[in-house]
Amino acid sequence: MFSLYKKELQSFFFSPFAYVLTALFMFIFAVSFIIPIGGMDSNELKFSFPNIFYNNFFYFIFIIPILTMRSFADERRSGTEVLLLSSPLSVTKIVLAKFLAIATVFLFMMVCSLFFPLVAMTKGTIMWSSLICAYLGFLLWGLACISVGMLLSAFTEYPIIAAILGEIVMEGLLFVDRFAGTALVAANPKLNSVITWFSMQRRFVYFSQGMFRLEDLIFFLSVTAVVLCWNIIVIEKRRWSRG
Repeated sequence: MFSLYKKELQSFFFSPFAYVLTALFMFIFAVSFIIPIGGMDSNELKFSFPNIFYNNFFYFIFIIPILTMRSFADERRSGTEVLLLSSPLSVTKIVLAKFLAIATVFLFMMVCSLFFPLVAMTKGTIMWSSLICAYLGFLLWGLACISVGMLLSAFTEYPIIAAILGEIVMEGLLFVDRFAGTALVAANPKLNSVITWFSMQRRFVYFSQGMFRLEDLIFFLSVTAVVLCWNIIVIEKRRWSRG
């Protein structure tokens, strides 16, 4: 499993792919960091790093399908999936190795973005409880989206299609929160509570406020685990169909 994890990680970092996506991630973060500073009308500025994540979810999530699109689709397109599925590794280990490799790249992006809080700390005060919870919440959100992106990649042999499907599905996940706020859903308390329970964006709000809730942690980890299991079933079914 470690050898496949290492191979996957090398495919990201031994090419410009990971660095281009990290640069894009940093660019989005930098623009969101600089704009409030450019618009300040006094010597004192108050802004929230969690708000940077929350207000730019669409742009950050745009990166994840690009990160996951090659996970299985590229294997099928190049014909290396046959070799991979005929290897001694179990499907569970294959899926986990690819997931951990992509998660490592995502974590690398987040670590690079710590540059901005460190710069702010030299000239101001950081609310560490809020910052740590925001990073944890965004990491959990990212892991769930990575598992979804990998699943969509397993359904097609074209990475571009996997990326497009990923963008549509992840935009749909963001729409859940807006849908829960519509008049039709708000008029039905039971329906509203069910839809709200599935809203990832609303759960992130608690993290952004510096509130660590066990139910939110369990929710994100459960979604990630369930989708990864679905991924394993899809790949296992294809392995058996090949004989």
